[in-house]
Amino acid sequence: MTDTVSTRDPTALTRYIETRYHARHREQLPLLANLAEKVETAHFGDEGVPEGLCTLLERMIGEMEVHMKKEELMLFPAIRKGGTPAVQDPITALRADHDDHNRDIAEIRRLTDELTLPEGACDIWAELYDGLAEFISDLDAHIRLENEVLFPQFESRSMDHV
Repeated sequence: MTDTVSTRDPTALTRYIETRYHARHREQLPLLANLAEKVETAHFGDEGVPEGLCTLLERMIGEMEVHMKKEELMLFPAIRKGGTPAVQDPITALRADHDDHNRDIAEIRRLTDELTLPEGACDIWAELYDGLAEFISDLDAHIRLENEVLFPQFESRSMDHV
């Protein structure tokens, strides 16, 4: 999952998540929403147009920003200090956010027919779907890294204190 960071070092891992994934999502989503708006406008009524994709991506920008800020301002600083039983509640909430993000990804896949370009799709449409594929891959890796590697290190500690 990570080429340069030990998954056993929570401080390094949280910093890696911020620089590798949070920064990248903040770049990706506005560009993708802009491309989706262009495609939906230019190809309105055409076969295969991912109608509603721009609205979904714009909503995701806000939701993911709130999610990432919760991590950056609350959870990750607590983890860097060694974690306490109090991190269990934020972790539970962030896992629920991850479930929401996965539902959004499923909706992106539905709207885009699994990122399948229709016959004669323009270059902007192709750029949008290429960007969506990269975003989906990044978000999936980000969620797995937190859910499967980072969070369990602190969930077991929380349970030990009960």
